[in-house]
Amino acid sequence: MPTRNISLTREQDEFVEDLIRTGEYQNASEAVRDAIRTLRQRRQEDALRLKALKVRIEAGVAALERGDFIELDDAQLDSYLDELAAEEIEDVP
Repeated sequence: MPTRNISLTREQDEFVEDLIRTGEYQNASEAVRDAIRTLRQRRQEDALRLKALKVRIEAGVAALERGDFIELDDAQLDSYLDELAAEEIEDVP
């Protein structure tokens, strides 16, 4: 297994030491490997969210080009956004 030297801040080092002291990890290498796995997973999830956002943007642009939209004035906008937010809350399992 490759070896790599890294520098941690005092707070980071204390955090890793606490994790080892509480028995969550046997050593610093385990804690760092888990942190890297978590970072990799988060980046993959971020990439998927970005991809989904791009798809939604493309769909929105296509809808605009088709003329499939509604115009709202400032007075209507707040209630429209509230309705959208309520719909999203209802859709969450």
